[in-house]
Amino acid sequence: MSTSAAEETLARDRALLERSGTAERVAEILRQRITEGVFPPGSRLSEPSISAALGVSRNTLRESFQLLAHERLAVHELNRGVFVRELTARDIADLYVMRRVTECGALRRAAELSTVDLRAVAQAVRRGRAAADEGDWQAVGTASIAFHQALGDLAGSERVSTTMRQVLAETRLFFVLAENTRAFFEPFLERHERILRDLERGRFGPAETALEKYLRDAEKQLLTAYDRRES
Repeated sequence: MSTSAAEETLARDRALLERSGTAERVAEILRQRITEGVFPPGSRLSEPSISAALGVSRNTLRESFQLLAHERLAVHELNRGVFVRELTARDIADLYVMRRVTECGALRRAAELSTVDLRAVAQAVRRGRAAADEGDWQAVGTASIAFHQALGDLAGSERVSTTMRQVLAETRLFFVLAENTRAFFEPFLERHERILRDLERGRFGPAETALEKYLRDAEKQLLTAYDRRES
C-alpha cells in the first residue's frame, strides 16, 4: 500500500478513534460518579439527560454504557434501559477475594521498591478524618475509596492501578447497604491511620497484616448488611 493510500485509510480511521476516545472519557466520568455515589445501585442511567448534560451524542453515550457493562458496573435491561448494577452476596465475597489479592499484593510489591511516595495515602486519611469531623459519612466513604486506590498505586504498576479503579468502583456499589452511617465507617478511619503509620515507618509486613484483617472484617460487615436487607 502506498504512503498516500495509508494516510487516506488512517484519515478514515480518525473519526473512529475520536469517537472511541470520547466514549472512554464519558465512561470515566460516569465511573467516577458511580464511585462517588451520585448514581446509586439500581438507578437508571437516563440516556437523554446524561447525553444533554455532557453534550455528547446518544451513540457515544451508548458506547460508554457498553464499557461500563463490560466492567460490571452497569446492566442493560431490555425495553427498560441501562441501570447501575445491583450486586449479590456472591459478588461481595468474590470482589473481596480480588481486593485482598490486589491490595495486599501491592503492599508486598511496594516493600521491594527503593522509594515509596505515601502522599496520596496520607491525603486520603486526612480527607476521611475531616469529613468525619463534619459528620459527612458519604464523603468519608469517598475518602476510603481514595485511600485504597492509593494503596494499590504503591505497586507502581499501571495495570494494578487500573484494576483497583474498576474493583473499587464495584465496591462503592456495596456502600448503599451501609447507608453511609457513622457506625459503619468510623471504625475504619482508625485502621486507615494505623496502616499509614506502619507504612511511614517502613513496616510493610504489619501494614499488610492489618489490611488483610481490615478487608475480611469489611466483607463480613457488608455480607451481614446484605442479609439483613434481603430478609
